[in-house]
Amino acid sequence: MKRIGTEKKEHFFKRIDHLLLLMVTVCAGVSVIMLKAMWDRQITNEVDANDWIVQLISMGIGMVGCVTVAAMDYHKLAKFWFLYAPVALGLVGLTFTSLGYGREGADDIAWIDFGFVQIQPAEILKLVFLLTFSLHISKVAKRINQPLHLILLGMHAAVPMGIVAIQGDYGTAIVFAAMTVTMLFAAGLSLWYFLGGLVLSPIAVWFLWTYVFGDVHRNRILVLFNPGTDPLGLEYQPDLSIKAIKAGGLFGLGLNAEGYVTVPEMHNDFIFAFIGEAFGFVGAVGTIVMLSAITLRIFADSRAAKDTMGRTICMGVFAILFTHAVMNLGMVLKVMPVIGVPLPFFSAGGTAMVSMYICIGLVISAYTHNWRKYRVFYDAEPEQ
Repeated sequence: MKRIGTEKKEHFFKRIDHLLLLMVTVCAGVSVIMLKAMWDRQITNEVDANDWIVQLISMGIGMVGCVTVAAMDYHKLAKFWFLYAPVALGLVGLTFTSLGYGREGADDIAWIDFGFVQIQPAEILKLVFLLTFSLHISKVAKRINQPLHLILLGMHAAVPMGIVAIQGDYGTAIVFAAMTVTMLFAAGLSLWYFLGGLVLSPIAVWFLWTYVFGDVHRNRILVLFNPGTDPLGLEYQPDLSIKAIKAGGLFGLGLNAEGYVTVPEMHNDFIFAFIGEAFGFVGAVGTIVMLSAITLRIFADSRAAKDTMGRTICMGVFAILFTHAVMNLGMVLKVMPVIGVPLPFFSAGGTAMVSMYICIGLVISAYTHNWRKYRVFYDAEPEQ
């Protein structure tokens, strides 16, 4: 039995998606280097001495968590939703208590300060939603186009989406919406529903604009169509980020130069501006290419998954990365409103780093465990 177990583990590590794991680790490693350079050169006073250390530790924890989750059967992980879903919802609920706080300059109260550690519960909620929603979809996959089941799926998705929206974290709410649409599409939802959604979208936009968005959110959108109207306010960050990227030229100033353009939140949501300034156009394009390669790899792994649950998990992670990257790069380049969404694997943030690694672990689990005989913890016949 011991020999059989060893062989199974060896076979698992041979089948793991090494390229995907390598690409995300390269991005995380670059993040640590960027944060350390910011601290060493005192480029911005927003960077703490511990930021790069926290990022490095989170990267290590994330890698361990990624491989551990990848070795587990994602079906079994999903079946234990009743254990971790209440915990995730409870943590999000704590943001509405005295433990909740918002980062300086942010509009949302989306963090919890336990004194010794600060976490963003919405990142954990994304992982929970990936598993619970994919499980729900897999249970009704053959009846997904029936209105009753679609309504129940919509109610399922509305819970996390509504909670983070109440927090004021509209960026994360958009991510949940993107996950929902992408996972439903991957499960075979009729295109007629999507067309119906497009027809009704103007009404939804009007409702959000009139009854949900505050003045600051409306102005962040309006200023995109009227550049130069608020250069010292809502346009200040994106204008500085574009200036920083231009200063980098083709090959960048390097990590030890003088006179960097300092952008508020440069270590976090606007880290792409520093990448462009330090490594130039080449580094900026390289970052976009790497993130594109990761999302395409996840899409390819979804095609290798052998059931609806595995496929929807992969496509949910695809939606997270794609939406985060598009919104983050859009606000840094001033083509989308500043909405406070980090760049995956690059922006500072321990909770985000660990949760994204675990997302990758779920993708690798779906890719690796597409046949029962390859699962690490038990022997069985192949799935039909």
